[in-house]
Amino acid sequence: MKVVFSDAAKSDLTAIGNYIAEDNPHRALSFVKELHTATLALGDTPRAYPLIPRYENHGLRRRPIGNYSVFYQVETDRVLIVHILHAARDYERLLFPVP
Repeated sequence: MKVVFSDAAKSDLTAIGNYIAEDNPHRALSFVKELHTATLALGDTPRAYPLIPRYENHGLRRRPIGNYSVFYQVETDRVLIVHILHAARDYERLLFPVP
């Protein structure tokens, strides 16, 4: 299945790389590549990770990769990467804001 990155997910990858590059520019590039490759692998087994508990109706799944979580939706013909966030971040506030 095709994997598509939302603008927000692309921005997340850039921010992750920039943050790591402050201390280790070489590692930043290799880590972002690893994260990108692992995320693309979701196209092979998109339903391998469960829907996020309490938010099943949003159709969002979470795939942990090291200290990061990839949030994505399985659509008819593609996997949409919604966000890539550090595991310490409050993803509920960002992904499911209360009006």
